[in-house]
Amino acid sequence: MWTIPNIITIIRVILIPVFVVVYFLDWKWAHQAGAFIFWFAAITDWFDGYLARKLKQTTPFGAFLDPVADKLIVAAALLLITHTYATLWITIPAILLLSREIYISALREWMGQQGKQDLVKVSFTGKAKTMAQMLALIGLLSELEVFMGITIYWVTLGYILLYIAAILSFWSMLVYTVAAWRDQRSN
Repeated sequence: MWTIPNIITIIRVILIPVFVVVYFLDWKWAHQAGAFIFWFAAITDWFDGYLARKLKQTTPFGAFLDPVADKLIVAAALLLITHTYATLWITIPAILLLSREIYISALREWMGQQGKQDLVKVSFTGKAKTMAQMLALIGLLSELEVFMGITIYWVTLGYILLYIAAILSFWSMLVYTVAAWRDQRSN
């Protein structure tokens, strides 16, 4: 259980309250520091998976905890941007993304109980959604359009990527649902 990848995943879970507290600090760069912590957690998500495969340290506990850690920190970030921006343009895709995560988790659990988890395993579309979502959240959390006098358009890019993530999220949800539905119809 105490493998390097699992320890990294546990650190990601521990970073969630740190991320939220830092984001709400009464400090000029609090949102940027929170975005950095979120970015660091996103990197550890890739890194723990890489190490688990490279070191041959995959475990059932890691397979359970890794997606849970991802969903928890993404849910926290979606709630923070919804609070910060307080607009339907953020709230609607955030609700779609959160709803999709809950739905797909339940669908995977259900299909797993039937021994058919391969029908709803992570696809390229799901991975593209995750990448767009993570980059969108970093941009929106940072609230940076200009950094050190240079226009970088992080927030604008964040908005665009949030909608791309929402579209990919909805699309992948449909693909997973159709695959499960077809399987259930054939039985």
